[in-house]
Amino acid sequence: MKKFSLVEFSVEHPKLIVVLSVIVTLIFMTQLPKMKTDTNPKNMLPATSDVRVWNDEVDKTFALYEDMIVVGVQNEKGIVNAETLAKIKKITDEIMRIKGVASRDVNSFPTITNVTAEKGTLRVAPLMTDTPKTDAELKKFQTNLFDNPLFINRIISKDGKTTAIYVPLEKGSNGKEIADKIREILKKEKGNEKYYIAGDPVARDTFGAEMFKLMAIFAPIAGMVMFFVRYLMFKDLFLSITLMMDAMMSIVWSMGLLIALGFPIHIMSSMAPVFLMAIATDSMHIFNEFYFRYKEKGNKKVAIIETMRAVGRPVRYTALATAAGFGVLLFMSIIPVKVFGGLVAFGTVTLRILSFSFIPAMFMFVKESHLDRASQGEDITAGIGSKLLRALAGAGTHKAGNTVVIGLILFAISIVGISKIVVNNNMVEWFKENSDVRVADREINKALGGTSLGYVVAISESNDEYIKTPEAMRYIEGLQRHIEKLHVVGKTFSVADYVKRINHVLHDDPKYNTVPDTKEAVGQYLFLFSMSAKPSDLDNVVDPSFKRANIWVQLKTWDAGAMEEVIKAADEYKKQNPLPLKLKPAGIAYFNLVWNHEVLWDMVKGFVLALIVVFVILVFNFRSFKWAAVSYVPLVFTILLIYGVIGFSGKRFDMPISVLSCLSLGMAVDFAIHFVSRLKQRLAESQEPLADALLWTAARPGKGVMRNAVLFAAAFSVMMLAPLTPYITVGAFIVSMMLLSAILTIVYLPALIVLMKNWLFKGGLR
Repeated sequence: MKKFSLVEFSVEHPKLIVVLSVIVTLIFMTQLPKMKTDTNPKNMLPATSDVRVWNDEVDKTFALYEDMIVVGVQNEKGIVNAETLAKIKKITDEIMRIKGVASRDVNSFPTITNVTAEKGTLRVAPLMTDTPKTDAELKKFQTNLFDNPLFINRIISKDGKTTAIYVPLEKGSNGKEIADKIREILKKEKGNEKYYIAGDPVARDTFGAEMFKLMAIFAPIAGMVMFFVRYLMFKDLFLSITLMMDAMMSIVWSMGLLIALGFPIHIMSSMAPVFLMAIATDSMHIFNEFYFRYKEKGNKKVAIIETMRAVGRPVRYTALATAAGFGVLLFMSIIPVKVFGGLVAFGTVTLRILSFSFIPAMFMFVKESHLDRASQGEDITAGIGSKLLRALAGAGTHKAGNTVVIGLILFAISIVGISKIVVNNNMVEWFKENSDVRVADREINKALGGTSLGYVVAISESNDEYIKTPEAMRYIEGLQRHIEKLHVVGKTFSVADYVKRINHVLHDDPKYNTVPDTKEAVGQYLFLFSMSAKPSDLDNVVDPSFKRANIWVQLKTWDAGAMEEVIKAADEYKKQNPLPLKLKPAGIAYFNLVWNHEVLWDMVKGFVLALIVVFVILVFNFRSFKWAAVSYVPLVFTILLIYGVIGFSGKRFDMPISVLSCLSLGMAVDFAIHFVSRLKQRLAESQEPLADALLWTAARPGKGVMRNAVLFAAAFSVMMLAPLTPYITVGAFIVSMMLLSAILTIVYLPALIVLMKNWLFKGGLR
């Protein structure tokens, strides 16, 4: 009984295959309108993760808000003037009316609590109940503002030129939408003031919105560039459309399945179409070989079947290697990482199914006259491209020793570069230097305490109300001073600051700007404060049982490592000052640190595991450990060289680069599989020497390798024009990776094979 062949069936029934492919695509397409997006990095970790559970507990205990926007107002002539203060009050009032803003807890000059004393009586009231108009009122306001240390670097800069409006958001509010509404309010204001809008929800939600917008722009542009380059390569419009359809159908099938299974499109999964377009270019090897075969045979059907017999095995194994590289992410702990891995693995499998069915079927609809014209340039002896590839391979083949030595030198240099890589994530730096988000963050951080917020929670390990004791208060104050020595910290404040302020103003003497000597005095001060202040003022820094105190830490950078420095400083302080208080970090800055470690290291673990799996697949493909090891070299060298450059450039290993690691693994090994598979085929079919077989492989299958690399590099070079730095990173990384891995396959692989021929061909070349 004849064995079933999908290729032969597709060639015999091309209309049926095309119709079935279109029907399946339409079925998956019906799911696309149900698409939901999730741009919140917090959801990269499950709701049950320790950091999210703890942060939720801290938010509830201290009546805190998950998200906060910081609006900076800057006037080089000084903030304290009637006109600017009137604008600040007007802007604050309008912001408080925006839906989604937690209006009762907005902090600005008109709303922030000021602690003073009149005739020995504590007075707690908003700093600016009315806008000062006269010189006397302005002078009094300025005195109240700068005499309160709680305000310096928090609500007013030391030089008096910048102030901030802190805008907490209700749960579920979109930071970008609220930021846009604030921008509309600010646009109406004229004068000397400059306005800035920053904060985690602004960066996060703006990035999410821009990312989806750019995907909608750059994916089609990349597709059109690929289409144009393909047409230049083959001079056949129909077949160029065929390869485009192959990629598009795989994307629709994959995204349709994802949506049908109920998963939202997250930051990572939104990149899947880009990756699948990259993987789809492996079909170029089918096109490349087909034109050579058609020129030799002159029969379309025979050329298709012989092409698939020649490239079928390497195409299957490159798909398996790529699918496995992404598939191992299914075994990671982070849900979106699993979804991303499974999504791309599924898309890779669908691409290979289409390569053995849809593409052969579409070949049957091409007119022979078009094929005759397109195949004229496919000559390994006369074609310009083939001549160039033979020359490149000749350099590696005939000067194998020199080539390998140069490679080893680059290898050593790359190891030095890799040792300089820093693992860190900073979402604000995902925007360009001159972007509104980046400029706002930079200016506010420069003038005030910082836009990134973390907490250090002091938890009593002894009796209730221990936080009220003078030793606990002094411990907290000392911890603040210790943390403030860090260059990344711009401001801290806690319940100890309120106690010191009350003690100072009631005694009207700077020497009393200290913690009182008795627990009773501390308790009395806090009771008086709570009677007049906004509930959140005290709630934000101490819990009702006085067993927990919350130290606010404003950071001048969104680097994940900044909060790590704070935690180390807190641990150091605790060792030097033993007291029954446990210190635990919390807040968005702490979440970003945990997210940085867990998600990035999850990707790194997946990458290492994928490296192992891919090597095992190579062993099975070549049925030889030796050939697998040699084929592995271009992959390893490509990765080392690129990451070496990243290390020397100072670029951090962040989320975009960790995601791209998987793609580099899948694509770099594909070229080696094609090259070695076809070389071994050539040696088995002909009697020519090894050097000639290597040159033939470079000139013929190697042309497919180089076409694949050039095609995709050209398409994704357009991403380097994007306004978001991750897209620039993606573009530069893919261009470098594709071209470098192709060149290493054409030049370095022949050199290795020549030098190691006695080991590889033990028992002869055949």
